[in-house]
Amino acid sequence: MLIIESPSNNAYFNIASEEYLLNKYPEADIFLLYINAPSIIIGKFQNTLAEINLDYVQSQGIKVVRRMSGGGAVYHDLGNLNFSFHTLLGTNDFMDFSTFTQPVISLLNHMGIPAKLEGRNDLLVEGKKFSGNAKLAKNGKMIQHGTLLINSQMEVLGDALKVNPLKFVDKAVKSNRARVINLSEYLPAEITALSFKELLIAEMMENNPQAVRHSFTDDDVIGIEKLVAEKYSTWEWNFGFSPQYNFKKALKIPAGFIEIHLDVHKGYIEKAKIFGDFFASKPIEELESLLIGQKHDIAHLATLLCQQDITAYFGKVSTAELLDLFK
Repeated sequence: MLIIESPSNNAYFNIASEEYLLNKYPEADIFLLYINAPSIIIGKFQNTLAEINLDYVQSQGIKVVRRMSGGGAVYHDLGNLNFSFHTLLGTNDFMDFSTFTQPVISLLNHMGIPAKLEGRNDLLVEGKKFSGNAKLAKNGKMIQHGTLLINSQMEVLGDALKVNPLKFVDKAVKSNRARVINLSEYLPAEITALSFKELLIAEMMENNPQAVRHSFTDDDVIGIEKLVAEKYSTWEWNFGFSPQYNFKKALKIPAGFIEIHLDVHKGYIEKAKIFGDFFASKPIEELESLLIGQKHDIAHLATLLCQQDITAYFGKVSTAELLDLFK
């Protein structure tokens, strides 16, 4: 088994490293650990915009990254330790989450903390969740990865993942907003995500005598950064990969009441309909037509709308006011 600690806190890099290792080591068992700066990690089959508070995420500079595995959205920050097991598919039951969460449970139990696996894939202490886990199978290998809330900023977690559920009607998987807790409420005060990482590595080394610690080479870093540039930092992967959904939002501004309905597929607007009690000197159907084929992305739509005389469609309205309709 290779035990690898990522040298980066960049979520794009760390999520990309999982795919990179999958391809570089088609047969080796790997235990990867990383800590991300503030970021939201989206499940592969989720609708990104339905999971995040977009205004808050953008204002706080929080990265949004889609991972290869299914499951729900999770918030990462420097108080959150992430672990990832890579093994040959078929060596373990794909739906068995216990094997690769046991090292965490054993470590915490030895520290007097009554952690246990409950339900399908969550680790809890006294009924409160501190870890969610997800899996994927690809190229003959299986990856199980999970989060460990050590001392995460819970108030940011709540704000970053908060969204109005009435805005979207989609076929994607919504995250379960389970009650969560930091392990810092049970751990000695001096334990941080970094120090807990060393404790977990020691636990793995003790129970896997053949395990060796391994570092990314310069070529590894180049290969991972290539994946970041081509996939994990792109709008097409993180937002455009979202399943088909219907978006609707209404807004009351001085110009009147405006309501927008969008059908969106793979991040692009396929249908657009605008309703309201505003007064328009130009047919609103013209603006609806302009929206067809555009990215459902605020920066992209801002560029488009700034090129139009939107007052001709709605009367006294600013571009910023109108953009609120698409968030």
